[in-house]
Amino acid sequence: MPIISDFEDATELLETYDFLLKFIIIGEAGTGKSCLLHHFTQNTFKEHSQHTIGVEFSSRTVNIGEKRVKLQLWDTAGQERFRSVTRSYYRGAAGAILVYDITDRATFTNLSRWLADARALASPHLVTILVGNKSDREEEREVEWSEASRWAAENDLHFLETSSLYGDNVEAPFLLAARSILLSIESGVLDPEKAGSGVSYGDRALRRFSNASRISFGSLSMASSRKGTMKVRLKGMFGGGGKCC
Repeated sequence: MPIISDFEDATELLETYDFLLKFIIIGEAGTGKSCLLHHFTQNTFKEHSQHTIGVEFSSRTVNIGEKRVKLQLWDTAGQERFRSVTRSYYRGAAGAILVYDITDRATFTNLSRWLADARALASPHLVTILVGNKSDREEEREVEWSEASRWAAENDLHFLETSSLYGDNVEAPFLLAARSILLSIESGVLDPEKAGSGVSYGDRALRRFSNASRISFGSLSMASSRKGTMKVRLKGMFGGGGKCC
């Protein structure tokens, strides 16, 4: 069962935002998915992390250009015995963070299965970001950056490496996916009013982008209602195999 704290429930009622986006975090067990998500939402490393049982829920609100966006984040278990449960949460997802462990080749070898499931069950316009986690353990690396970058390019994915321990690049996959989704809305490719899109309008939405509020490719501004305001600049580094670390 998803875990939603009283704080999150109360915040859901108080916050205003332009768009609500559904994200799933997927990949093999032990890749650090929960730690990556915890660092993104809490700005700290998750000590004594245990394997996720089923699915856990969290959220965070960020600013992308002129738009305030709430990310609904579903952290799914990587163990095979939970697969029938977790796959049901893929439905209607607008974004997927696909995680492997750079120190464990088996977690990379199985990526195709995870990607195939996500693309079969989620939104037809699913945006997927490939994340190589545990970049702080370079001396134990089993998957080279160039190999993962090539696989990402072949599968039309954005790719970057992160360290959920030190927080390196943990913001980037979520912000990149959110920006890509908003650009699809702006271009008319994605319709938030269509069932299964993984996107819905919030109270602040104007139902269309005006020319004055077009999303800037030069920078992304991010604000957390819990942690104050931070700004992250992501300049021209997110091509299909561009290195982001």
